[in-house]
Amino acid sequence: IGEQVLDLVAVASAGVMSFPTATMLRGSLNELFRFGVSPVRQRVSELLTSGNEELAGLPARGLVQQSEAEFVLPFEIGDYVDFYSSEQHARNLGRMFRPDDDPLMPNWKHLPVGYHGRASTVSVSGTPVRRPLGQLAGVDGPTFGPSERLDIELEVGFFTSSDSTLGSSIGIDDAESHIGGVVLVNDWSARDIQAWEYRPLGPFLGKSFHTSVSPWVVTLDALEPFREPGPIQDPVPLEYLQGDAHRALSIDLSVELNGHLIGGTNFRDMYWTMAQQLAHAASNGTAIRAGDLYASGTVSGEGAAQYGSLIEMSQNGADPFELPDGTERTFLADGDSVVLRGACSAPGAITIGFGECAGVILPARALEMHT
Repeated sequence: IGEQVLDLVAVASAGVMSFPTATMLRGSLNELFRFGVSPVRQRVSELLTSGNEELAGLPARGLVQQSEAEFVLPFEIGDYVDFYSSEQHARNLGRMFRPDDDPLMPNWKHLPVGYHGRASTVSVSGTPVRRPLGQLAGVDGPTFGPSERLDIELEVGFFTSSDSTLGSSIGIDDAESHIGGVVLVNDWSARDIQAWEYRPLGPFLGKSFHTSVSPWVVTLDALEPFREPGPIQDPVPLEYLQGDAHRALSIDLSVELNGHLIGGTNFRDMYWTMAQQLAHAASNGTAIRAGDLYASGTVSGEGAAQYGSLIEMSQNGADPFELPDGTERTFLADGDSVVLRGACSAPGAITIGFGECAGVILPARALEMHT
């Protein structure tokens, strides 16, 4: 609420909620979203409407300054999946690594490509990011040491709000009813570790060391005014992925490095929608749980000013880019500060911000060895 936060625990203690809020507020949003966030949002709106005195007995009507609040991870995350759903980003990397072949792999326009990340290293915005150690390709064989190509990934993610039964699936038309809300995500990436290890099974240590999420979870109800048509999908997906093409979300995104804006794009151009991502993830019968995190993959636009990763901005390190302070970067240096931001705006609608998803790079730790 502006620069303030409504304390739902205090509101629940005042006895003005018409459902068992207290049992849902136990350190995470999992149970609240399982119950259903729409009625909670509606009731909060009523309580904060001008002229409503139901919160008059609470100090400051239950509102506290954001500056006085401690931000924590919003959900207890059981599983984390990262997709690869921006066609522009996939083409940029494909041209970089496979210049003589089609930049998109044969499966890319038939399914939302993704991989399972590590939920235990998903952290709330502001948590420092330790430079990872790993195996790196060398002229005379692999070496072990700190990543020298530490990167960002500008992403948008969603948390699921309900469970599915093992062996069942989630239909494309029902998928959004399982999505509780949307967050900003930075899936930090060690490109050199990743390049050595990912064949044939895909990302592992180059991705699993740290993922940052914003603390604010914006509900789909709040985002309804910002729906737009998404890209035309050609070829037409298989029937289980044939969703409503008008369910894309217009979210303006930006990347700041050491206080300088270095990129920005919009989420509306993602090839695969959140509903398609979830329907595909559940199509093999895996059990979906409330609090699972699904990230979009890097969001990039057509031009260099719209890239969402440093590997694109620097052409895999071959073309350093200059910051306004005169320094140059290809990948992240120790001490660098990265802030992702997002906001939705549309004529006649109130602008909704996503807060920030931030992290500062710390030097790598020494590897513990047995002697």
